[in-house]
Amino acid sequence: MTTATAAAPSAKPSGLESGAPRRGLVSKIVDRIGSGAVQVIMILLGLFWLVPTLGLLVVSLRTNQVNSAEGWWTIFTKPAELTIQNYANLLGSGFTASFWNTVLITVPTTVLVIGIAAMAAYAFAWMDFPGRDTAFLVVVGLLIVPIQIALIPIASFYGATGIFGSIPGVVLFHVAFGLPFAIFLLRNFFVGIPASLLEAARMDGAPEWKIFVSVVFPLGKPAIASLGIFQFLWVWNDMLIALVFADTGNQPMTKYLQSQMRQFGSNTDILSSGAFMSLIIPLILFFAFQRYFVQGMMAGSVK
Repeated sequence: MTTATAAAPSAKPSGLESGAPRRGLVSKIVDRIGSGAVQVIMILLGLFWLVPTLGLLVVSLRTNQVNSAEGWWTIFTKPAELTIQNYANLLGSGFTASFWNTVLITVPTTVLVIGIAAMAAYAFAWMDFPGRDTAFLVVVGLLIVPIQIALIPIASFYGATGIFGSIPGVVLFHVAFGLPFAIFLLRNFFVGIPASLLEAARMDGAPEWKIFVSVVFPLGKPAIASLGIFQFLWVWNDMLIALVFADTGNQPMTKYLQSQMRQFGSNTDILSSGAFMSLIIPLILFFAFQRYFVQGMMAGSVK
């Protein structure tokens, strides 16, 4: 009677087990330093990145004479130099009207771009119609068209239609040149939605608009929020289109601040306070939608 003996499994070198990822040099360094030290370094880098914003705030809270004589960092030893007079003078000038003009340009532009791009992206991603792929290639091709080549033709068209210099004219220009990138971004996100969800909705008898509103649009919130932030910041900080298509009565903040630059002498009192006022709204928007922004940036990076 013979007894069968099981062969002992051969030992494998440490670190070469099947499926075990190799640890890189960076991960080893992070483990040695410790997560606490890394967090401290990241906080210090973030504070260093905010130094220019802090300097802008300090300059906006001091008189023009003090800013010309001293650096902004001297405020730590001379806090009595702070004053809100610059902001009082700014709000009492034409800056307030230009601020609301900026809002009237930026908000409708962002809403229109998101609404039109989302519907178009859904059609390109999940609806079959003749010439769909060709139309999408045309949209992608429009991404490389520079804005500058359209300024003169569109200015002539606006002059013929009577909307040159008006806020609707500026909004239409921003919408036209914001749609290609918006459609491209949202379409690439929408194609990642599981097809089974849409098929289940169709089997329940839901029309396409109901599927878009109830299924696709809610699932696309991260990408839509990211697009909204990008579009808002682009229009809010734009100067080129405002200089060409907005007249004095409809000028946004960027054009107003540019018009306040003096030919001789320093004008940091107006520019610093105006620049910081124009910075507040984008910061509030970013922090309010930070969670969606991060999700939209990470969308599609992992499965």
